[in-house]
Amino acid sequence: MSKTPIEKLLNPFHRFIHQEFTGGIVLFVSVVIAIVWANSAWSDSYHHLWETKFSVSFAGKTLDYPLHIWINDGLMALFFFVIGLELKREFRVGELSTAKKAALPMVAALGGMLVPALIFTLINWNEPTQKGWGIPMATDIAFALALLSLAGKRIPLSVKVFLSALAVADDLGAVLVIAFFYTAQISFLPLLIAGLFLLALALGNYLGVRSMTFYLVLGIAVWIGFLFSGVHATIAGVLVAFMIPARTKIDEKEFVDKAQNYVSEFEQAIPLKGDLTTEEQHEIIQDIKSLCKDAETPLQKLENNLHPWVAFVIMPLFALANAGMVVNGNFFGSLMNPVSIGVIAGLILGKFIGVFSFTWLMVRFKVAELPEKANWTHVIGVSVLAGVGFTMSLFVTGLAFSDMEIIDQSKYGILTASVVCGVAGVFILKRSR
Repeated sequence: MSKTPIEKLLNPFHRFIHQEFTGGIVLFVSVVIAIVWANSAWSDSYHHLWETKFSVSFAGKTLDYPLHIWINDGLMALFFFVIGLELKREFRVGELSTAKKAALPMVAALGGMLVPALIFTLINWNEPTQKGWGIPMATDIAFALALLSLAGKRIPLSVKVFLSALAVADDLGAVLVIAFFYTAQISFLPLLIAGLFLLALALGNYLGVRSMTFYLVLGIAVWIGFLFSGVHATIAGVLVAFMIPARTKIDEKEFVDKAQNYVSEFEQAIPLKGDLTTEEQHEIIQDIKSLCKDAETPLQKLENNLHPWVAFVIMPLFALANAGMVVNGNFFGSLMNPVSIGVIAGLILGKFIGVFSFTWLMVRFKVAELPEKANWTHVIGVSVLAGVGFTMSLFVTGLAFSDMEIIDQSKYGILTASVVCGVAGVFILKRSR
């Protein structure tokens, strides 16, 4: 099939955005822009932009927040919605679908959360900053997979699957930590209303409702309920995602049979002379479209459609709004505080010790096996890469602290640890056989 001039023009761009590491590259560029902007002569405009207030009023209620809060509580709810879709898919048919598959990455992720949290807590013991223990617990899957791709094509596919499953399990842990430990005072009436909307979504799923409008409208209602309840609104994104249908209307055999019949009918239809189709051909094409719609799950359709928006709009915006930190000549001196040291030690040492040791114990006691074609050097490299916790670590920082000086200290630690883990992880994996 020949390509139009516009398709030829856009083809390199399409190839670029569909590469698995592209999201990580865009995220990295956004971080660099934020840091350069915050340290430039236009630094005031950086801070003023994200503090610009926007108001939305409805039903006697007013949502009046700065732009960075709309991003962190609004757009990031969509980010967590996609995480929820990924979790549901993995639990149903992916690397977390059976106990045997899920055992190794789930336990490795557990170690990668517990040990960093313990290290941060010990360093900040009896300090007001102790509540930041959740900051070094998370792995940034976009950065980690982008860095893994830089390690070369010799890395077995099973290692990438292991890292992905570990990061997904890590995301689940982060969601639970946010829900139970970083929630403000709860207002139960809005939470009850949100719960009723969730029940309506579950009922719609059970009855076979597949309309995206239905899930969109009720999903926004759930998000608003959580926003007013005090429970962090991003949790609503995960819960709504678990209500999205993950089954097709027809099975594979019925799809193949009907598709073959439609193709035969199309071949037998008498064509027009020229580029247009006949009315009969047009109806067959519409029937094929409906058939394809019945053969795909709403969950996978939403995940595929939203992934580019999350990777190329929401996460870069989040990085731009949150990664801006003033880096002065005494940067390394600025790291000499319990928060920065706790974050650095948690992400570099804690993640490595937690992921590697829990994986070793699982294999040592024959509860699980190493991924196919993987060796212990691969496990070491993945354990180090797990310390790249940029996006989620920044997100938890905003929940844990309100003092800007402490927030900056945490950001310094996150930036330093992520750079060290990224470079060291790629170096180790490149030397693996």
